[in-house]
Amino acid sequence: MTASDEKSLPNPAPRPQSEVDDLLRAWATPKGFRIVTAVNNTVIGLIYIAAALLFFLLAGALGVLIRTQLAVPENTFLNQDLYNQIFTVHGTTMMFLFAVPAMEALGVMLLPQMLAARDLPFPRLSAFAVWAYIIGGLVFFSTVFYGLAPRGGWFMYTPLTLKEFSPGDNADFWLLGIGFIEISAIAGAIEIVVGTLRTRPPGMSLAKMPIFAWAMLIFAAMIMLAFPAVIFGTMLLEIERSFGWPFFTAAKGGDPLLWQHLFWFFGHPEVYIIFLPAAGLVSMIVPTMAGRPLVGYRPIVVALIGTGFFSFGLWVHHMFTTGIPALSLGFFSAASMAVAIPSGIQMFAWIATIAGSKGRFRITTPSLFVLGFLFIFTIGGLTGVMVALVPIDLQVHDTYFVVAHFHYVLIGGMVFPLFATFYYWAPMASRKQLSEKLGRWVFGLMFVGFNVAFFPMHLTGLRGMPRRVWTYPEGVGWDTLNMISTAGAYMLAAGVLLFLLDLALNFRPTSAGGEGNPWKAGSLEWLPSDIYSTRSIPLITSREPLWEQPGLERQVEEGHHFLPNAPTGGRETIVTSPIEAEPEYILRMPGPSWTHVTAAVFTAGFFLLLTIKLVVPAIICGVVAIAACLAWTWSLDPSPGRKPVDIGGGISLPTYMAGPRSHSWWAMVVLIIVIASLYTAYVFSYLYLWVVSPEVWAPVGSPMLPAPSWPLGSAALAVAGTASMVAATRLLPEPGGRNAALPWAIAAAAICLTSAIALEIAGHWLTGLRPTENAYSAMVFMGSALNAQLGFAIVVLLGFATARYLTGKLNRERRVSIENGAILYYYTAAQLVAGLILVHGFPRVAV
Repeated sequence: MTASDEKSLPNPAPRPQSEVDDLLRAWATPKGFRIVTAVNNTVIGLIYIAAALLFFLLAGALGVLIRTQLAVPENTFLNQDLYNQIFTVHGTTMMFLFAVPAMEALGVMLLPQMLAARDLPFPRLSAFAVWAYIIGGLVFFSTVFYGLAPRGGWFMYTPLTLKEFSPGDNADFWLLGIGFIEISAIAGAIEIVVGTLRTRPPGMSLAKMPIFAWAMLIFAAMIMLAFPAVIFGTMLLEIERSFGWPFFTAAKGGDPLLWQHLFWFFGHPEVYIIFLPAAGLVSMIVPTMAGRPLVGYRPIVVALIGTGFFSFGLWVHHMFTTGIPALSLGFFSAASMAVAIPSGIQMFAWIATIAGSKGRFRITTPSLFVLGFLFIFTIGGLTGVMVALVPIDLQVHDTYFVVAHFHYVLIGGMVFPLFATFYYWAPMASRKQLSEKLGRWVFGLMFVGFNVAFFPMHLTGLRGMPRRVWTYPEGVGWDTLNMISTAGAYMLAAGVLLFLLDLALNFRPTSAGGEGNPWKAGSLEWLPSDIYSTRSIPLITSREPLWEQPGLERQVEEGHHFLPNAPTGGRETIVTSPIEAEPEYILRMPGPSWTHVTAAVFTAGFFLLLTIKLVVPAIICGVVAIAACLAWTWSLDPSPGRKPVDIGGGISLPTYMAGPRSHSWWAMVVLIIVIASLYTAYVFSYLYLWVVSPEVWAPVGSPMLPAPSWPLGSAALAVAGTASMVAATRLLPEPGGRNAALPWAIAAAAICLTSAIALEIAGHWLTGLRPTENAYSAMVFMGSALNAQLGFAIVVLLGFATARYLTGKLNRERRVSIENGAILYYYTAAQLVAGLILVHGFPRVAV
């Protein structure tokens, strides 16, 4: 870099040490027990990763118990009931409490570092999601010790899990506990989407974004679209178990297969939700070890998008044996094979990058885990294509062949890249690097142990051994293969235990940048950092900044780039435009607080108390949780009165933003996409049950259909409420002023919406329709229940906005709180009207 290049930097002169002191003071991490109030992504990320690793160990221990039980025929090590509980908790913990949370944890930990952002835009939301996940997960897992764990498998198929076949609260712990944990996963997804699109460093356009950031963006988008289906399914099943609304009871027009459709619409995309971030991690490690840029950056991005797209057309892949029409079998079989194409593109890109290194590819512990991933995942992909063929699937469905297949995909496609990540990125967060010698032993034990454990299961399955059996007779040809699998499981467990020893001996957490950049990588997470992330936020001109922008580490450390200080006296980062990453404004972020911890604890209490039917204490917990959320939100809309601040390079940015450029506006839009996905699952379920059981649907002229005046009145109220909401946003006073009409407009909007929902419920109730009568009536009232949920949330938001106005914190400039409430209001009104058309119009037209 020439002297003229140095002068062209945003801050060419060295910056004073006092600015570092200001950053250290603003970003200080709480000490002692107050560490739970921290919101720094480095602290929260480590806690999140540690919790996910704990659940991996716990689920792995259950897996060893399962293999011990199956080691020999007619074993009595575990009884059947306990085995079913262990089997269910093992699968549930691995899928819900380890795999997806581990990937989100890496996003929280690594994304701000890769994007050179001070933090993700909603740090308290991340912290809330983490503590809610930890509390809910530990309580759910503990049920296995009290005989309260579910027995229906991690997929919880109906009718097995209906009340008459699964009495007690065991299944309810799964339904409410996992539903709650999925909500925390969605909170993390919102954070990742907005953070990836809006907090990139200046100059880092989408075309320069790290592959891992692309993978996490698609990962979060898939969570937004897939998880609502399983959340809606758990709502239906819990309501049927608790109140008798017959969504899955065939005798009353329901259908047990509806659960499978909802579950697998989430369940198969979840495989790729887990795989895509792992693939993104591999795409970061391979170029570093090869010492050259990744081959095929753009094809890999297209492949990631294509994998996410195709994954939503595969859910019936799990239902080939349920008697679905031949046309559907052909379509979903073709889609199941087509999804291998984008995965193959990534495989060939990694191989080409390694081959292009001309023998310079470094064989390190991370490299070994990556190579192990390539081998194992390829086998899993090949067997996946096999079971995508309907004739083969009919033979091996529900056998141990499928168990072998999905373990090759999930452990090969996620666990091995995860362990590569631990060894690769540990120097970023630890004062010591993990042991290379121990790491190679860890890899050897895990690789050999995994293949010894799971490859024989292909043969066991082909010999007819069914899944989910707790024992088997002697002399049917499964004995030796099962013993080999059990020995491999113990070897795999030994490798994991050796990794824990390596962690204990060498991992020493630090917020001061660890060991620097020992791998000589080219991405931004290896910049010098401290608790505030990087000293200054760099201007990015390439995809591999540390390779292609000489001297960048020194420039960033000396504060030569953007935002080298704390100009507002608190925590800030730069919000940039979503496409080209042009600086737009300074985001002032909150610091440590007890509010998000309180909200997490009492939200968990709400769901868990509902599980054991303690309704009044649950409601109290819910009220406290809402109050804590409102308390933390109160400080997130600071005064816009501060003048624009200088971030370097002659650029001054505002410290407040409202409207579509605001990060909170983006978060609300993402949340509405999640809500719309949930409602789409409802529409699908309504139409599906009509196709399955048309005899219970309301015919034209049926007394079950309210007179047209009822839905028309409800729609009119929704329109009137929308008009009142529009008026409220236009009645905002100037700063320092008052407008007495504003609270009345807000109140009118709230009253109109709640009245519209109440009128819809009353219309059906007065015709004599009852939700316990049949599947039609249950679905009708379920639509109103979804609207009522949103109505309650909007009333809370509008009450919050009114309180802001009465305290002088809501006006024409400082308007984010009412804007976000208005966006959700408009969507809810539209959903209500769409529901009226479906519930009142569809039976009159189609039946």
